[in-house]
Amino acid sequence: MKKAIFAVCDPEKEYAHNFMEYLNQKQSHPYEIQAFSSVDVLTEYAQKHHIEILLISDKAMCPRVRELDVGKLMILSEGVHSPQLDQYPSVYKYQSSDNVIREVLNCYGEETELTGERIQRPLKVLGVYSPLGRVLKTSFALTLGQILAKQKAVLYLSLEEYSALKIMMDTEFEKNLSDLLYYIRQGYTNFAHLLGGMVLTCNNMDYLPPVQFSMDIRGTSMEQWENLVQAIAVYSAYEVLIVDVGNGLEDLGSFLNCCHKIYMPVQEDWVSQEKIRQFERTLQLSGQEELIQKIEKLHLPYHGLKKEGGDYIDQLVWSALGDYVRELLRKEKL
Repeated sequence: MKKAIFAVCDPEKEYAHNFMEYLNQKQSHPYEIQAFSSVDVLTEYAQKHHIEILLISDKAMCPRVRELDVGKLMILSEGVHSPQLDQYPSVYKYQSSDNVIREVLNCYGEETELTGERIQRPLKVLGVYSPLGRVLKTSFALTLGQILAKQKAVLYLSLEEYSALKIMMDTEFEKNLSDLLYYIRQGYTNFAHLLGGMVLTCNNMDYLPPVQFSMDIRGTSMEQWENLVQAIAVYSAYEVLIVDVGNGLEDLGSFLNCCHKIYMPVQEDWVSQEKIRQFERTLQLSGQEELIQKIEKLHLPYHGLKKEGGDYIDQLVWSALGDYVRELLRKEKL
């Protein structure tokens, strides 16, 4: 299916070009990106192609642009613009491209009712779970995501009740998984744009900030989790979904069954091995023994990193754990 067109118009040629180049490098958005530095070229293009989102510099705004038939027009503002443009939502120009696109999609998703265009790009769901604690589960999931994101469109999703992602990424989260679950329960159909307005990026890997309250994990039904995964598969352009699975899910076995593969970090000591056996016995007694065939047990190397915040995330890729993940992906041809 043909992608919707997202156009940016700015007389500053370098800005328009760099913005387009950046978005084209990101494989996760569901748009065809077009950049213009001339209103004449923009209007000529718009006469032949429907532009769904137009982000235009306040300096380029003019009566001809107002007359264009576009889905949503937004102003790329340098801080202060004419009061005549107050009728349009605006986005501050001089911030990161990630922030610009997130603000645009957030505004578009909340104000525009859509049926949702189906991308239907094949989505591989990789679960990372262990009944053991302190086995580098999250570090492995984040390393896996960053390395895969060099070649594929990857979304990392934490389903832990208590996540350290905020301090690991060293950033504040305005919206999170709880908000997305709320939108799904309300039956929102413009899913791709709502998701795009929430995700953040780390080394080309997109991630959705985790829930703020643990009850949002325990209070979400299996049907709602299935709806979330299905919506990501159908309405987003992601190729890989990495799910960092905690123990708070109402039906852990059923959720793991949604994964194509499950990576399970383990330890060799007798206590850890007994916990693994109890987990597998529970699957067998509940009629979910087929899940055992999806599980790949991993003995992860200690990465030796002690730095906190964003430095920790960056260094994971080049640590002993990063080498381990690269070799794993090479063997599995992912």
